[in-house]
Amino acid sequence: MKRFIEESAHFLKERGFEAPEIGIILGTGLGQFVDKVEIISSVSYNHIPNFPTATVEFHTGKLIYGNLGGKKVIVMQGRFHIYEGYTLQDVSYPVRVMRELGISKLLISNAAGAINLNFKKGEIMLIDDHINLQGGSPLAFKGVGLLGTRFTDMSAPYDAEMGEILKEIAAENNITLHEGVYTSVVGPQLETRAEYRYLKIIGTDTVGMSTVPEVIVANHLDLPVAAVSVITDECDPENLAPVDIQDIMDAAAKAEPNMVLLFTKLIEKL
Repeated sequence: MKRFIEESAHFLKERGFEAPEIGIILGTGLGQFVDKVEIISSVSYNHIPNFPTATVEFHTGKLIYGNLGGKKVIVMQGRFHIYEGYTLQDVSYPVRVMRELGISKLLISNAAGAINLNFKKGEIMLIDDHINLQGGSPLAFKGVGLLGTRFTDMSAPYDAEMGEILKEIAAENNITLHEGVYTSVVGPQLETRAEYRYLKIIGTDTVGMSTVPEVIVANHLDLPVAAVSVITDECDPENLAPVDIQDIMDAAAKAEPNMVLLFTKLIEKL
């Protein structure tokens, strides 16, 4: 894999991706963040050697490099999921490439359902911890020890310093920012009532289909990471109605300005 990572990074360096400081992965329906970036270069995923290709219609599939908040950033506009048929290594591969290019911090957003019914649609949760229900690990492959410590510590997977800054920014700007546990499932089907009850029992606050593989790999690479869930639906098993994907997209769009403000101000302060 190391050779593939180096090939991808070399290709991007030739296209102007020089000395980035911060990597950003945008979740479903959260692609407008790039409007804040002074773009220097952008490359479609399908042009980057060894890169997966985005297949979800809500994800545009571009790697964007530019200036934001006085920093050089790389933004993944569109991410990969195992429900698209990718492996966990595929899903987390861009994190390895961004680290090879030089990023020293990683920010992640996702769209998620609220298992904690104190959280409401359109609000945001700072991820403090996670539960991996995706049935595997992005580190479970031969030769992983050549890229980092095989037995990666996950006692504190999310960077406390960036988390505190995000909470300060939220307070200063009257943004409701919850804090809690995100659980990642395979998908793409939504959960049953029994599954929502189970997720609550095991300590889940929000549930989605992404983020955890990228966070595991970030920890494998000693890369500090902060992540937030934008809450797009409320998952009450006692009052469960069929999910309308358009409603989820609308909720993401409503909450997105607050997510953009949190990340933009954080980048300025780093």
